[in-house]
Amino acid sequence: MRLQYILTLFITYCILLLSALTSTDLLAQSTGTLSGYVTDSRTGEPLIGANVGIEGTSRGASTDSDGFYEITNIEPGSYNITATYIGYEPQRQVNINIRSAGNRSINFELTPTAEQLEEIVVSVSEPFRAPPENPVSFRRLSPEEISTYPAGNSDIAKVVQSLPGVSGSVTGFRNDVIIRGGAPNENVYFLDGIEIPTINHFSTQGSAGGPVGLLNVAFFDGVDLSTSAFNASASNALSGVLRFNQRTGNDREFRTNFRLGASEAALTTEGPLFKGDDSFSNTTFIASVRRSYLQLLFQLIDLPFLPDYWDYQYKVNHNFNSRNRVSLTGVGSIDDFRINVPDDITPDQQAILDQVPVIRQRSNTTGITWQRRMSDGNGISRTSLSRSWFYNDFLRYRDNENEEGLFSRNRAREWRKTLRSEFTFFRDRSTITTGGSARVNTFRNDFFDENTDVAFDSDLSFLSYGAFVQWSSEGLSDRLDLTAGIRFDGNSFTDSGNEIYRTLSPRAALSVKLDEAGRWNSVISAGRYFKKPPLNLLGYQENGEFVNRDTRYIRSDHFTGGINFFPRPSTKISIEGFLKLYDHYPVSSREGVSLANLGGGFEVLGNDNVESAGKGRTYGVEFLTQQTFETSYYAILAYTLFWSEFTGFDRDLYLPSAWDSRHLLTFTGGYRIGNSWEFSLRTRLLGKTPFAPINEERSIETYPAFVFDYNRLGDERLRPFHATDIRVDRKWDFTNFSLDVYFEIQNVFAQNTPSEPSYLLQNGSDPELVRVDQLSESSILPTIGVILDF
Repeated sequence: MRLQYILTLFITYCILLLSALTSTDLLAQSTGTLSGYVTDSRTGEPLIGANVGIEGTSRGASTDSDGFYEITNIEPGSYNITATYIGYEPQRQVNINIRSAGNRSINFELTPTAEQLEEIVVSVSEPFRAPPENPVSFRRLSPEEISTYPAGNSDIAKVVQSLPGVSGSVTGFRNDVIIRGGAPNENVYFLDGIEIPTINHFSTQGSAGGPVGLLNVAFFDGVDLSTSAFNASASNALSGVLRFNQRTGNDREFRTNFRLGASEAALTTEGPLFKGDDSFSNTTFIASVRRSYLQLLFQLIDLPFLPDYWDYQYKVNHNFNSRNRVSLTGVGSIDDFRINVPDDITPDQQAILDQVPVIRQRSNTTGITWQRRMSDGNGISRTSLSRSWFYNDFLRYRDNENEEGLFSRNRAREWRKTLRSEFTFFRDRSTITTGGSARVNTFRNDFFDENTDVAFDSDLSFLSYGAFVQWSSEGLSDRLDLTAGIRFDGNSFTDSGNEIYRTLSPRAALSVKLDEAGRWNSVISAGRYFKKPPLNLLGYQENGEFVNRDTRYIRSDHFTGGINFFPRPSTKISIEGFLKLYDHYPVSSREGVSLANLGGGFEVLGNDNVESAGKGRTYGVEFLTQQTFETSYYAILAYTLFWSEFTGFDRDLYLPSAWDSRHLLTFTGGYRIGNSWEFSLRTRLLGKTPFAPINEERSIETYPAFVFDYNRLGDERLRPFHATDIRVDRKWDFTNFSLDVYFEIQNVFAQNTPSEPSYLLQNGSDPELVRVDQLSESSILPTIGVILDF
């Protein structure tokens, strides 16, 4: 009743606020400004006199001697923008929101037109363009798609779940990214080319999932997701590569964005540094800080745990000239996962209170990148130096309420210091990129666990390294594009780490236009990929010895193929099949389960003696139809039918994995009415997900930790998962600021979230585990948010 009363008051407040704001409509009659730069994509030189126009209007501008353009007095709304220049291919950006304040710079990098290219092809919308080195299994998300995603709370890990083959965890307060049946730890993440170990608060060590994202989407110029055919420059990817492309701060004026969402408040500011009396500055910054108030809401509704977090993000950019640029970027988090004892505790709350860990985490990644373009326009070099630090204090108590009876502690620190360099050379319509990296890995862990009778104080440091080359050709023939690459990786710690022939990973992809207009094309790819085991697995000790030095790089062979159809530039229909074959997957010596099934909970992945004995396979087919937001609506409909199976020590016995949901259906769409209202909807359907039941006899001895019977994984499955969320945005444009108020309803149809059985230990002369009814997870959750730009 208490929760229902709070929600009733909250909805009433939302309605009153929206009504009050709507009454100010007549005051909101301001115009906006569009600006940015047009440059040569190869040399970085400004293109003087390039034309930038707003489709459907007579408004436009030409660039000045700096390549800068500015179009003023634009009626607020969403537009498609085109840049053209003689001798260069035109470029088009769609669904660009123009407001009275807070508009991001819209920059264009135009590519010289090949003289021999006389064929006229259909103009594919920019979101559908795949890079030549990754022509298959590639998706791109724009800032506009990210910012208005229903129930996404501006969390990129949730937004990518609208794409085919990408799902999240079904149960628990989690935010894992599961791609094509692979484990959450099979993905890698890059922030402007700097690898970051995690994108979530309260991250699972050894994996990457957590309850909420730590990246501020206000920084993004776009997000690229590859689910196969990875560029050879990316190491340690088995299922996915996510590249977050940050924008630079405004070089002419200071701007501020404030966002108040369902669980946090964020402040972002940007502008020029050392500008003086000049019209623009060569040095810019953008920085943000976010603070959670989720812990206050959880305490208000008497939940047994309180997640409390901060995060920060920044980027400083300096242009020495058109050819040389240096940028400093950083991101970090401060996380505390505390216990809260409800006043009138129920059995389901008691179960959570008993079993939830106490977590304190800190993370930070800082990197500096120097980009240099060759003066003749035939190449680019990028060199970066970065440092990542991750601290995880993971504690388990017999008595969480008083934090007494500590029976398990994982107090770990990870450092990664990385030097990465790559060179790209342009030759007519082909591109060659080569490079390498070296990383000093340091790991320390003060660990003990009474249930497994293991304790150690680990101190590990070693070198890992890799090198690659990637060649791509656009227009190998009139209808044929080809890319191929190879890389190797090694390290100085594992027994076979310096045997780099074991990690040679070739890959190739072929794209064929099936008709002269380019509306139909087919793509196929094959590749071999490797991943180094996580640091905490390598740093695990027994009797003072590193027992996992004999582990090998996990291997995954990918085979993909598909057909794309573009009935119009703004519409894409595709079907794609995939097969992933795994080998050398670590298998727990204690439980006999492949680590491919772990990493999706509040745990630490890798504190175990393992053998590289496991195999696996995931395979399926994806269907996608997508309409970009060029007019008044957008839509993404994606369906994936897949299987995910892994072995333990018996390499011939494949069992369904913890991610084997079989069916994944998502629909995301939005409709815009005029320039002020926007309606969005997201619905998801996930098939029955397997889970491992607990071993009750052994769990009585280890409670509140559980022992699972992984031999029965797949015997039981959760109910199918379904949820629908809606969002309504109302936008106002005033003279000096713009305002966006949005109202969301999550789980509109009050569907129950599937969950694994919950147990309490009943003490006495004959202790036993008693199954308890869990907290209702079928509540309709309304939220309101405010976005202010000035």
